[in-house]
This record gives sequence, C-alpha cells and structure tokens, in this order.
Amino acid sequence: MEKPEKIASTQEHLDIEDIRDDVVILKNGNAAALLQTTSVNFDLLSETEQDAMIFAFAALLNSLTFPIQILVRTKRMDVSNYLARVVAAKATTRNEALAAQIEKYEKFIRDLVSKNQVLDKRFYVVVPHIGVDLSQIRVGLGSVFKRRLPNVSKWSILEKARLNLEPRVEHLVKQFGRTGVKAIRLNTEELVELFYDLYNPEVAIEQKAALGTREYTTPIVEPFLAPVPTVDEQSQEKQK
Repeated sequence: MEKPEKIASTQEHLDIEDIRDDVVILKNGNAAALLQTTSVNFDLLSETEQDAMIFAFAALLNSLTFPIQILVRTKRMDVSNYLARVVAAKATTRNEALAAQIEKYEKFIRDLVSKNQVLDKRFYVVVPHIGVDLSQIRVGLGSVFKRRLPNVSKWSILEKARLNLEPRVEHLVKQFGRTGVKAIRLNTEELVELFYDLYNPEVAIEQKAALGTREYTTPIVEPFLAPVPTVDEQSQEKQK
C-alpha cells in the first residue's frame, strides 16, 4: 500500500521553532528577545533637548557590543469596534444634548476614516542571540544557513539564550531610558500575538491569537486561492 502523502504544516514554513520564556527560538539555532519602545516627536523638542537626545542616542550606539535590529511597523487600524461603542453610547444616553454631541463625533470619525487611513505605528528593537558556534559544526558551512540544523536541542538553545539575553536587555532598557524613550520587553503572550498578527494581517483584525503555547499551531497550510470547482460541482450548484 502506498503511504499517504504527508501534508506540510504551517510551522514547517516558518523560521520560528518555538516561543518560550519571552524568547523567540529559531530553527537555525539562534534566538532573540524583542523590546517595544515608545516614540518621541523630535521636531517638538527645543534645540537643547534635541542635542541632548542625539548625544544620548550616540552614547547608546557606542555602548553596544552586540548587534541589534530596529523595526518600525506601520499598520492600518480597524476602527469599526470603536465606532460600535460610540453608537452604543449614543443609544444608551438619556441626555439629548449629549446624544447630539456623540452623533457629531461619530460623523467626524466616519468622515475622517473615509478620507484618510488611520495608521498605527509601533517601534521594536530585536536583540539577537547567536546560538551556533561555527567551530563546532563539522558538516560544512552550508548547513549553517539551512532553516533547521541537525542535532540542535531547543532546550539548550533556550537556556543559553536566557543567560545571554538578560544582561543585553537590561542594558538597552537603561540606555533607552537616558534618551527619554521607554523600552519594555515583550513577554511570551505578546510575542505570540505579534507574530500571529505579522503572519495573518487580515485575519488578526477580526480574530485574536490563541495565546496558549499549545494553541498557536495550525495543522494545515490553507491555499491563498480558492480551488476552481469542477464541471459536476458547477452543474450541482446551478440545480440548487
């Protein structure tokens, strides 16, 4: 008997092996921690404040002994739920003057959304952990760049990454604080939600990610295009 063809899972197409203890574990043996930072309107600062921020940021860069990646993500916001709450507030209020003001506010929001895109911009800093020692790999350099390295334990990567990333994260949080920027490390649930949103931008608008580590796996990769119906299926649909 022929063996049934194995259906590829979603996780086989991702670079992420797992997310544990606030650490993103990658299939190539590396890991990373993510910081989310606040923003500063640089143009609104005085000249003295601008110079102080530039010097503080230069001190941050000069203090680094490891690489970092800065990610700026711009996402279109869905304000339908917010508008629904505004409509509900208008329906429940007994003050006619207040209801009239809520109605004007609702019209303003709808006009604003129809003419402009409501965007949400967020800033992240990726702190990497290089878990692969090239001197220990004997199968050739080509295997280093594969998605999954042989004989690499996820738990050993996690243990080394935690020890390596903790002082780096603390150092960056302190240095960003000197520039007036607040940095917060994303925990496991926040990381799962972030990557779910990155890989499913359309679905994430209406559906929240399952935040349990046992629940964020999808068994089958769904096709982007719907299958074309056969002639028999088309005839059956017409008869209905």
